[in-house]
Amino acid sequence: MAKVNPGEFMNQVKTETSKVVWPTWPETVRTGILVLIMTTILGLFFLGIDSIFNGIVGWLLSLA
Repeated sequence: MAKVNPGEFMNQVKTETSKVVWPTWPETVRTGILVLIMTTILGLFFLGIDSIFNGIVGWLLSLA
């Protein structure tokens, strides 16, 4: 790996940062809402699966 002096490194960082396309505020809000909805749905899904397996294991343990 080639060594780069600190000044050149900072110039490269500045150049690469200028290429970044930052999301607008509405895009950020939309994405945040989508994340909240998806985590809620997945949380409820895994709660249901966990409850089902808990019931099955409880039933199996009651047989013993």
